[in-house]
Amino acid sequence: MSMARRILIVIGLWALLHLYVGQRLLAHAPLGPVERLLGWAAILLLALAPFGALFAGRVERVPAKPVLEWAGFTAMGLSSLLIVFVVAGDVLHVRAWVGAGLFSAGVVGGAVAVLVAGSWRARRPAVVRVEVPIQNLPADLEGFRIVQLSDLHVGPTLKRDFVERVVTATNGLQPDLIALTGDVADGLPTVVRDEVAPLARLVAPYGKFFVTGNHEYYWDPQGWVGEVERLGFSPLINAHRLVRRGGGRLLVAGVTDRSASHRVRGHASDPVAALAGAPDSDVKLLLAHQPKSAFAARAAGFDLQLSGHTHGGQYFPFNLLVRLFQPFVAGLHRLEEMWLYVSRGTGYWGPPLRLGAPSEITLIQLVKA
Repeated sequence: MSMARRILIVIGLWALLHLYVGQRLLAHAPLGPVERLLGWAAILLLALAPFGALFAGRVERVPAKPVLEWAGFTAMGLSSLLIVFVVAGDVLHVRAWVGAGLFSAGVVGGAVAVLVAGSWRARRPAVVRVEVPIQNLPADLEGFRIVQLSDLHVGPTLKRDFVERVVTATNGLQPDLIALTGDVADGLPTVVRDEVAPLARLVAPYGKFFVTGNHEYYWDPQGWVGEVERLGFSPLINAHRLVRRGGGRLLVAGVTDRSASHRVRGHASDPVAALAGAPDSDVKLLLAHQPKSAFAARAAGFDLQLSGHTHGGQYFPFNLLVRLFQPFVAGLHRLEEMWLYVSRGTGYWGPPLRLGAPSEITLIQLVKA
């Protein structure tokens, strides 16, 4: 019942926001009855389309499923932008300056233009290079290269061609180790298997490691752990592996997503358990989908945590609002003796849109402090 109430609240707010947008764009615009009716029909379609996309994603056999998903998530992005543009216009009293007709046309045209630009940018992750200084780093681990991929969200609008480009770019960086920090896909493994298959071509001499994100638990967590393992990754379910390069010893540990404790028995996220029985090492690295795990990781004695989850907010204004819910949103942070790096994500969720929070393939390089 609690979940049902939350869903009803979200639907109610979504409907009210669209009524607000429709009223502000259509009520005073110089339109005839037919044009005004068509405008309200378009607003209604924008409001309903995202729910159609979410429904199509959960049902295996739906006519024109790819079209429904693309249209629905694109509509979600356009709606979000229209809401922001209308609110900003009202706050600044733009309608009083330019007139109702020009205001409405400008809001719609501006939202569509930003959506097109943001959609183009969202599918082209940039390489972000980050040096992490480690105290007493052995010479054999100096320059050790870790490529972090996070929040790919392969499925409704990101397909195999996107994954292939990410794999090519990642292999071109010649990583020593690859860390996949959750939210690989949105969909069941049996449905999305062919789309994520290129991940098997990722090459790293010291291993490919994976930890679950919250979205794995929305679908089939055990199935996704098995599927990613089939692609050559070592899943770290509150576990660790020791990597040696020359005389240098890097302990790679991983925890399940913080939301997993009530979803799968034995998957409660636990950085201390991930270190249980660990041998001596020079550097302790933790892979954890959510940045909030950093406080427990610091207490457990890790030197570096790699996370994702936030998408950096993905697009304005959510890249500002996300700071209300997450203590660390993006980039490199220092927590006493531990470093935390939060990726903005390699893909995106929902609207095919990035604005003010570019997607990334992250190259982490260990250097001596």
